[in-house]
Amino acid sequence: MPLIRRLAAAALLAASGAIAAAPAEAPVLKVSRSVIVHAAPDAAWRTVGDFGRVHAWHPGVAKTEIVEGADDRPGAVRLLTLRGGGTLRERLLDYDARHHRYRYALVDGAWPVSGYTAVIGVKAAGRNRSKVTWSATFRRKDTGPHPAADADDAAAKKAVGETYQAGLERLKAVVDSGRDGAAR
Repeated sequence: MPLIRRLAAAALLAASGAIAAAPAEAPVLKVSRSVIVHAAPDAAWRTVGDFGRVHAWHPGVAKTEIVEGADDRPGAVRLLTLRGGGTLRERLLDYDARHHRYRYALVDGAWPVSGYTAVIGVKAAGRNRSKVTWSATFRRKDTGPHPAADADDAAAKKAVGETYQAGLERLKAVVDSGRDGAAR
């Protein structure tokens, strides 16, 4: 019996060592940015709420095309052509016009992230003012234990944060000017 106990203890120690030696999964990262615009929520939503028209307000997007499904309908896939080169394909997961929000996920593209899901929404923030919030959860693209310096958690958060900030600043300019991004 002592031999069986020693073998069991040795097996348990070996298994726990193997688990401890396994690389940890890349952490889930979060980014959220907001901006106050000078428009009622319905007016702000007319610009930000069109899943197929991000190019109308985001300076980094040259063109938006719905390549699957119907605009503003869950399941729709948009192809964003980026001004700096590259594309992103994103799938609309939920769309709630009544509450001024939609949720989407990155399908593929030139971004240093994986498992990316984002929500953009508009809420009242006083008389003729709205708060637009853009938030996401994701992991870095290289989920291995030793990503390159330009592919680590900080780089992924920086890319998403800077993209959101630039988009929200331009959105504010478009909405505050009274344009709704209707020019194609």
